[in-house]
Amino acid sequence: MSRAILFALLSLFFAGLLDVVYKRYSRKERSRGTYVFGIGVVWCMLQTAALAMGEEVLIVDATSIRYGLFAGLCLTLSNLLLLESLTHINISLGSTVYRLNTIGVVVMAFLFLGEALGGIKLLGVGLGIVAVGLLYRPDPTAMSEENRGRFLPFFLMAVAASLLRAGYGVITRGGIVHKADPQTMLLLCALSWIVGGAFYARLREGRLRLTKKKVGYALVSGVLVFLVVDFLMLAVKYGEASIVIPIANMSFVMAMLLSVVLRFEPFSLRKGIAMVVACLAIATLTVAAG
Repeated sequence: MSRAILFALLSLFFAGLLDVVYKRYSRKERSRGTYVFGIGVVWCMLQTAALAMGEEVLIVDATSIRYGLFAGLCLTLSNLLLLESLTHINISLGSTVYRLNTIGVVVMAFLFLGEALGGIKLLGVGLGIVAVGLLYRPDPTAMSEENRGRFLPFFLMAVAASLLRAGYGVITRGGIVHKADPQTMLLLCALSWIVGGAFYARLREGRLRLTKKKVGYALVSGVLVFLVVDFLMLAVKYGEASIVIPIANMSFVMAMLLSVVLRFEPFSLRKGIAMVVACLAIATLTVAAG
């Protein structure tokens, strides 16, 4: 197994764990902004330590700052929306929609970068939509009967989170093409979580208060975010992005399996078929990209 594939699989594993931790945090009424703020602090500290121990030199220039801030904004908003959506939809749907951001990247690249769409890419996009359709149903364990009608807004939040995550990928790719420093962009993304989480907690939720449980969740999640991002960067460094990124995005399978084992939600044949179709969608898009 090549190093690139190994790093992509490690990113997949830790991303699946992260989605499960997100779901566990969202099962109770807790501040999402404070949580993201705490994750950002942990991630920033780990990213700074990794940079200090490594051989790479941090390059701070206008290009890196511009792309890093825009990428950080997209990533921060996408995770806030994902956390909000997981309050009322199950993890198999939320994680699948979020990790199918590969579809969003394909569509955005066609609309804004002039890349060809083609029949194979359209097939991949169609399979992704089918997978989401198979999973699209309210979770009776996540909301009361009277709030069942609120399922659609929270599902749309997951879709918006996926689109913003796709935007992060496109912006990061554009930054690298224009010689932006990857380490600078990652640090700015971590700082964006700190600032964005604090603003969200104060303006949207009216509070920014840390408790022992929130600190614990933020510590675990911050480490997982760091591992997801850095292993994916290593995978891209040693392999082709069109192969390793789709592999890493299959973390929704890991998230669903863990959620079933931990009894967050039951397994069904419908969910199993949806997972297979979603994997086929990503595999098809990978072939098209290759």
